[in-house]
Amino acid sequence: MKSGGSGGRPTVAILGTRGVPAAHGGFETLAERLALELVARGWRVEVYCQVREPAPPMVWRGILLIPVAVRGDGAVSTIVFDLKCTLRAAFRPALPLVLGYNTAVFSLLYRLTAKRSVMNMDGIEWKRDRWSKPAKAWFWLNERLGSLFSTHLVADHPEIARHLARRTSAARITTIAYGADPVLEASTEPLAKFGLRPRDYGLLIARVVPENLVLQIVRAWSEVRPGLPLLVLGKLAEADPYHRAVRAAGGPDVIFAGAIYEAERVAALRFHARFHIHGHTVGGTNPSLVEALGVGSPILAHDNPFNRWVAGPQALYFGDETELRRGILGLVRAGPRRLEVMGEASRRRHAEAFTWRGIFDAYERVLRRQLAPRRQGREARPAVRREHGRA
Repeated sequence: MKSGGSGGRPTVAILGTRGVPAAHGGFETLAERLALELVARGWRVEVYCQVREPAPPMVWRGILLIPVAVRGDGAVSTIVFDLKCTLRAAFRPALPLVLGYNTAVFSLLYRLTAKRSVMNMDGIEWKRDRWSKPAKAWFWLNERLGSLFSTHLVADHPEIARHLARRTSAARITTIAYGADPVLEASTEPLAKFGLRPRDYGLLIARVVPENLVLQIVRAWSEVRPGLPLLVLGKLAEADPYHRAVRAAGGPDVIFAGAIYEAERVAALRFHARFHIHGHTVGGTNPSLVEALGVGSPILAHDNPFNRWVAGPQALYFGDETELRRGILGLVRAGPRRLEVMGEASRRRHAEAFTWRGIFDAYERVLRRQLAPRRQGREARPAVRREHGRA
């Protein structure tokens, strides 16, 4: 079956998220922003949306929303939802763009129906500490099946592209990072709730899991007692032992704000922070780090190839808790000019690699190539493509 258009318009179906409008995180935001932009460029866009009760398709801001009813919210419900979406998409004319490989086994249906598809391979999920051994095995298997069954792969970071190139032809991989809007001004009103003043607090925004080093960061801040607050944004559940350990490690200068989902409030808290701490150790281009660059925040990040490529050479990096404590104190005591230089470097890095316009252009080129008439032999270029986010 040939993927193509409707009435002469190029057509894409976005799968792998809970749907739009975005309400759940990075991939949902990407799905919404990309869908709206493609509609504005003349595309017909379908987005599969998880719902509890059957409902008819509807159009939202020019996007065709296809509801798929699934009971429950757990992992099994997600797998069932993805299977239902794939069964529908395999027999519709739109080119599937799948965000995430967690159920890539179902992409075999596209191969069986001779249908081309594009898959964003996300991070190296099976390396994350929070998953059980069976879950890691599932992700490991699906990463390989996604590389095998999808016609073309999108990697959000050069390291992810190199990782995937060990399993499939590099010609089938395009590197496209994640985007964020630049923020040039923001209200100080969201700070008042936490008793904060502009440029007088550190900020940590992360899912509270071991591989994001939240415990180490909270502990280091509490040990050095730098004299200004650390605001921690991330959901904490009393039933979770790791979350309890994080809370217990927090000294009087640590403010646990919980999860905040209103984009404008989060952007304001980012914008007015003295600096942003990023402890992610696994994965590709992390949206939280990109958004910190977009507000021009100085960055203190864990030292690994993922973070170094995203944040660039002007950021500070730590490898262990000793270096983390040193970095915290260094930025707390830094003069305005040093923080200004680091903030300007963050904005430059964002502008050169992480603007939404560049991300959208790159995705459109990849999708159009897959809609083009099939050529003989392998895809043309022998090296990993980097459409946007070239270092």
